Amino acid sequence: MVLWVFGYGSLIWKAGFHYDERRVGFIKGYRRFFHQGSTDHRGTPANPGRTVTLEPHDGHTCWGVAYRVSGQEAEDIALSYLQVREKEYDQKAYVDFYFDEDSTEPAISGVLVYIASTDKKSNKNYLGPAPLEMMAHQIVGAVGPSGPNIEYLFQLEAALLEIG
Repeated sequence: MVLWVFGYGSLIWKAGFHYDERRVGFIKGYRRFFHQGSTDHRGTPANPGRTVTLEPHDGHTCWGVAYRVSGQEAEDIALSYLQVREKEYDQKAYVDFYFDEDSTEPAISGVLVYIASTDKKSNKNYLGPAPLEMMAHQIVGAVGPSGPNIEYLFQLEAALLEIG
């Protein structure tokens, strides 16, 4: 069996699990936003950080990386790890992944992606949109077990610049 996982946030620069292949590409119909609160990695319940999630948007694309994990044991280990790491993301989706912007056919179908929904009943950490100054203040001031939230922002920027 083969598992593909799409990373659009910290998974771009830190998979945290064994993979056989890493491919740069994009998914269609989503945009990346700093709308998810992080109370377990880049903030605390008293001072949540902001991390990215995906929200559906027709006509948009979201660039990131897809990781191929081969073999049942490796898949089980990766999924167990991701279940803990992505626990604040309350939805899983299986999406088409593209390498080439001109392609009408996906390169890979059924790629797993973790998404934090906008439903505050099922996703207690959804922060949603806010004025840029407020979001910047939250990101600068939040620190969690994985480090300062601003470090997440800068690492995401560097990772996105690296993949083009």
